[in-house]
Amino acid sequence: MPSRARALVVTALLPVVALAACASGGEGSPAPSSPSASAADAGFPVTVDNCGTQVTVEQAPERIVTIKSSTTEMVAALGLADRLVGTGFSDGPPPQEWADELAGVPVLSDKVPGQEALLEVEPDLVYGGWESNFSADGAGERDVLAQLGIATYVSPSACKEEGYQPDPLTFDLVFDEIRQAGALLGAPDAAEEVVADQEATLEAVEPLDGVTAVWWSSGTDTPYVGAGIGAPQMILGAAGIENVFADVHDTWTSVGWEQVVAADPDVLVLVDSAWNTAESKQAFLESHPATSQLAAVRERRYVLVPFAATEAGVRNADTVADLVEQVGALGLGG
Repeated sequence: MPSRARALVVTALLPVVALAACASGGEGSPAPSSPSASAADAGFPVTVDNCGTQVTVEQAPERIVTIKSSTTEMVAALGLADRLVGTGFSDGPPPQEWADELAGVPVLSDKVPGQEALLEVEPDLVYGGWESNFSADGAGERDVLAQLGIATYVSPSACKEEGYQPDPLTFDLVFDEIRQAGALLGAPDAAEEVVADQEATLEAVEPLDGVTAVWWSSGTDTPYVGAGIGAPQMILGAAGIENVFADVHDTWTSVGWEQVVAADPDVLVLVDSAWNTAESKQAFLESHPATSQLAAVRERRYVLVPFAATEAGVRNADTVADLVEQVGALGLGG
């Protein structure tokens, strides 16, 4: 783990002394929460160095907006869905276990909500899946939102700057992220329970052997595939599946179809999202002059993964187990 990333996690789990709180000027602090949150506020204030931005939360956030499915599901997994006042940029339906809780949460935008829509719901914290969610033409720049009393938090696995980007992403880092989110949102005990459940899921997995895969996310002219240091590689590795493009030192990479054909993978992992379905990917592969000749395409050796599971979060461990089950059902890896 990069030293700065480890420091980030440790900082998140420790209360900030009054002197540090004064030094920060309280920037990014939400408005006071309701008295019902007083028990959860016992571990506050919390300060994190988040992708190079210092974020201080004085008490448990009561009005949370999430951007991207991975962050919405993180909040739900921590038992805090009732604090969501809006979501944006959903990649698809949530898992059934959280569907009812999330059904009534207002959808601010199918993509990244603009500042006007964001400010209308008066959040005290905005939790983004990507750094790019916070821009002048998106939800707003982080320093501007802080001046308005709105704290911002980006999934640490999505940080891009050197020293902050996981290299590589590991399940230990994912678990650190869950714990950090729990500390920041006032649910540390719930975070530990989520981590324990995911550890148990991984422990029960029997990794496959001798199976190769290409993890295809998007792009038809130039496919965008899972590379060697991000969530796809972490998940494939835990499932015992060899990633054809594991030698590319990046989270994702663009390749040519000729490279995919030359690799002749045993299976194709197809990412399924509301805006780029696995079904459309199958249709493309089966109509493309080159890919239609792949044995994996002719024999329909497809493995489907929801988009939210391709980013660090609470779906990753279950996805490992699901990949093993799907590949096993194809008669491979035994």
